Amino acid sequence: MKVKLVFKNKTDFRPDFDLRKTAEKVIKHVLKAEGCPFDCEVNLTVTGENEIHAVNKEFREVDAPTDVLSFPGAEFANPADFEDVMASPFYVMNINPDSGCFVLGDIMICSERVISQAKEYGHSKLREFAFLVAHSTLHLIGYDHMTENEAKVMEKKQKAYLEELGIPRE
Repeated sequence: MKVKLVFKNKTDFRPDFDLRKTAEKVIKHVLKAEGCPFDCEVNLTVTGENEIHAVNKEFREVDAPTDVLSFPGAEFANPADFEDVMASPFYVMNINPDSGCFVLGDIMICSERVISQAKEYGHSKLREFAFLVAHSTLHLIGYDHMTENEAKVMEKKQKAYLEELGIPRE
């Protein structure tokens, strides 16, 4: 399985780690651990509060900035049910002809929230950024946290994957 990351940083956020490399590492790890059998493309944009606020308002009807937004490229009947997605006629239609990869979806991360939440939670910007990437990647493959049980599943997976990558909560 290959992951093609289309990455844009529309901000002045230049932390002491490589945003692109960190995102690629986290996305690949999550998808591999979840058993993704096909090559994927993920679009990730690091943006500011004004833009993420506008997108949040337009697409979720929430008139406020947020830390991360996820826009899945496929609907999963069950989380990480890749066979179901591959059986769908939509699968072939969502393959980027240039990369040959299935477009898994889009992620937007707010740089100001990475900074403020890292401080609030007492850990590094690296850990906060990696957490938001892992969280959003799980959303792209059908996980959610609308119920208490769903939230527990996502929290357990996020924690495990970041620890496996050597990026635990400090």
